Amino acid sequence: MGRRAWQFVGSELAGQRAAIVMSLVQSARMNGHEPWAYLRDVLQRLPTLLNTRLDELLPHRWAAANA
Repeated sequence: MGRRAWQFVGSELAGQRAAIVMSLVQSARMNGHEPWAYLRDVLQRLPTLLNTRLDELLPHRWAAANA
């Protein structure tokens, strides 16, 4: 995405959220994962996962639940 595209984010907070999601997508790619499968799995598992196990959802430690 180019610099001009960021003008249409809406607010600073929305820009920060977009940057977080884009970071997760790129990190998933760099770790050999299909980004949308990664995000879908993480968002499904996040509500029921214990806080002590959150590191399992990081792209470099993630393994799909059905793998």
